[in-house]
Amino acid sequence: MQAVEVFSARDLRNRSGELIKHAEQGHMTVITKHGKPSMLAIPFDENLLRHGVQRTMALYFVQSRQMTLAQAARFAGLDLEEFIELLGASGIDAVDYPPEELEGELEHAL
Repeated sequence: MQAVEVFSARDLRNRSGELIKHAEQGHMTVITKHGKPSMLAIPFDENLLRHGVQRTMALYFVQSRQMTLAQAARFAGLDLEEFIELLGASGIDAVDYPPEELEGELEHAL
């Protein structure tokens, strides 16, 4: 999952099909007007229906590595344990280490 896409109001007029395609692929998009954020386009998916906008955004930001677990938990209005449970229920890994980093973390844990 990639970072939030940014479209201008002009892009919205000229590239609306691309914006819809991005949403269908699960991407959030910020629409700007005169360089300032004006709207947020959020994919209409199962997470949005089950958890609402704020928690869906927190899930997205963790999955796209734009927030830490602790930051996203605060953003979602949950304590860390509740947020980790939400990640699991949404099928998102709370810890996503490359294999070489995981081995190092496991060595330090033992």
